[in-house]
Amino acid sequence: MRRRTFIAGLASAAVWPMLARAQQRPTPVIGLLQIGAPSSWDFTAFRQGLKDMGYLEGQNLAIDVRWANNDPDRLPQLAADLVHRQVRVIVALGGNAAVRAARAATNTIPIVFGFGSDPVEQGLVASLNQPGGNVTGFWLYTSLLGTKRLELMQQLLPANTSITVLINPDNPNADIDMPELQDAARTLGQSIGFVKARSEAEIDAVFATLGERRASALLVNTDPFFLARRGQFVSLAARHGIPAIYAQREFVTAGGLISYGASLADAYRQVGIYAGRILKGERAADLPVVQPTKFEMAINLKAAKALGIDVPDKVLALADEVIE
Repeated sequence: MRRRTFIAGLASAAVWPMLARAQQRPTPVIGLLQIGAPSSWDFTAFRQGLKDMGYLEGQNLAIDVRWANNDPDRLPQLAADLVHRQVRVIVALGGNAAVRAARAATNTIPIVFGFGSDPVEQGLVASLNQPGGNVTGFWLYTSLLGTKRLELMQQLLPANTSITVLINPDNPNADIDMPELQDAARTLGQSIGFVKARSEAEIDAVFATLGERRASALLVNTDPFFLARRGQFVSLAARHGIPAIYAQREFVTAGGLISYGASLADAYRQVGIYAGRILKGERAADLPVVQPTKFEMAINLKAAKALGIDVPDKVLALADEVIE
């Protein structure tokens, strides 16, 4: 008995230091690099993705968020700050400017993105199936859906309706989206023009000008600053009587007319899952870039009625969400 007690004591003495080291293991930190402002983003789906992988902020995970407040020039310093803190993963959201800033700051810390441009064409990954390097994420297809949005406006509005496209010239995606929208318009036989806005005052001025011209319709290009100002867009579109189509359903739930695009909630949840998988030991280089399988069309019948638009049954039949 004494010998057994002695051996048990030795085993306990060996185990306790191991348990103590496990308990002292530092909490992993995810760095979240976001071009927008805190008031404009909901990260519930992102946190759900992390939860699906067993990570809960405040329990076994910390998240350090850095906001650029819609100023892309701040992104390089914010990314460098996250690298200096030695976060385990950088999550870059709100456009390819955030991803580029993160990648310029580190080629070793894994980076998970969620944005709309083709990551292969942007030179961020080697291929969709085998990204290589330290970057992977969710491609929202935003730049590829301009044709569908133009088609929906053609179905919704009278023939020969001209459409104005609003872009943010500070968004690097604008240089990609403009020629693609022009090609799509030519294919559809649709007349389009472009206007630019990078601030709240310029958005006001654009709508005032379009109202004076009695512009027929507006396509709001995807942009994190525009999404943050969705309340302003909805209010101005109603005031000036301009039908507008957006990329995210969040505009429509705020009172906008119609939207078509990949689900942001699905994208952010997948980004959270990928961040969790990397924390568990998988490599960004081996995680294929996720592509959307679900696209949402939302329409607000109250907004349509206020604009004097009788929504055709064929458009209603396409809608995933109808707000009455």
